Amino acid sequence: MSHRPRTRTVLSCGLLLVPLAVSATACGGSDSEALSANPYDAADQISANTPDGKKKADPDKPLEVSVKGDDARITDVTATDSTGRFVHGELSADGRHWRTTVPLAAGTRYTVRVNTEEEDGSPGRKTLVVNTEDADGQLTAAFGPEAGEYGVGQPVTAELSRPIKDAKARAIVESALKVDSMPRVEGAWHWVDDKKLHFRPKEYWPDHATISVHSNLAGLKIAKGLYGGPSKPVKLTTGDRVEAVTDAGTHQMTVWRNGESIKTVPVTTGKPGFSTRNGVKVVLAKESFVRMRSSTVGIAAGSESYDLPVYWATRVTWSGEYVHAAPWSVGSQGAANVSHGCTGMSTGNAQWFFNTVRVGDIVKVVNSGGDTMTPFDNGFGDWNMPWKEWRDGSALKSKASSTTGAAERAQNPVGDARLRPRI
Repeated sequence: MSHRPRTRTVLSCGLLLVPLAVSATACGGSDSEALSANPYDAADQISANTPDGKKKADPDKPLEVSVKGDDARITDVTATDSTGRFVHGELSADGRHWRTTVPLAAGTRYTVRVNTEEEDGSPGRKTLVVNTEDADGQLTAAFGPEAGEYGVGQPVTAELSRPIKDAKARAIVESALKVDSMPRVEGAWHWVDDKKLHFRPKEYWPDHATISVHSNLAGLKIAKGLYGGPSKPVKLTTGDRVEAVTDAGTHQMTVWRNGESIKTVPVTTGKPGFSTRNGVKVVLAKESFVRMRSSTVGIAAGSESYDLPVYWATRVTWSGEYVHAAPWSVGSQGAANVSHGCTGMSTGNAQWFFNTVRVGDIVKVVNSGGDTMTPFDNGFGDWNMPWKEWRDGSALKSKASSTTGAAERAQNPVGDARLRPRI
């Protein structure tokens, strides 16, 4: 190895960031013969804080590479993970030391290519393969709903595999949950509890939008001993913008498609003591036949009890509120509210409504004596929360809103008490 002094002028490099490759001529003068030579094996010149192939690296610590002795310096380092993504790092001004400047991922294989240069300009090269330790804990996200077409009122949800309470960890998780839509919209995640998030736009989704939901959690450090794992992406579309608005005061429902009224039908809603909830609801499911029993919603046997076969039932809450056929109340439809909370209409109108709406469409009730639909505990009442309050439920609320999003159809186990119907 040569120890003779350099015969060219050396320029100060400052701090160099990987993956920006830095050639020998970027920081020094040229020596055409030295630079054109084939790189020698620089294994004897390079040391790392994780010996190549001997043990796994701690992902909580940066990966560090140094050059031994005074005869050579590092000219550039390129580090990539198993998917080919570059890992940013920093090279010291004297070319003696390089280290990663971003957290490593757990359970990941990294390839680190180190280029060196001797005093006489001879180039050297060393490739290190580093594997990081597996995480003690892993966090994944399950997105809803299944791929398909939904209404423009459908929120998207993410169900985490374990609770996240710490504010900093929540911000890391939320920033890794991505919702993309075409056309773009302003939207945001809202933490419903420690394990569940909902995403909705500021307004309803555009009609005929394409929405993709995915996670960048895999390998991401969330907290000490906790790293992200793989999550299945979801792709959705929206159909026409269909909105049903029921005025409990006038006993009429008007259905709108893409801003145009397509039908108005007479209805009956909840009578005093059983008033239908006001506010925006989202179609959860469609059931062509449901057996409705008063006992399942806590109504004791007596004058208010019922046990009826019900057809063309469109569910809007998990506690049993539907839009459905009610042939027994046709005489009151358009004139009085006589139901136990559901919106009833003739069999023909109910069948038309059933065939017109899809899961995710909007069903809004106004001028009822009932309470306002709650946001999260009885279906999708997300749209009843003011946008500012919604944004306050984001762990990233100090930053600009996300600008895309998707849809959700909830899945509930058979026998859940919330699934019980009322008329």
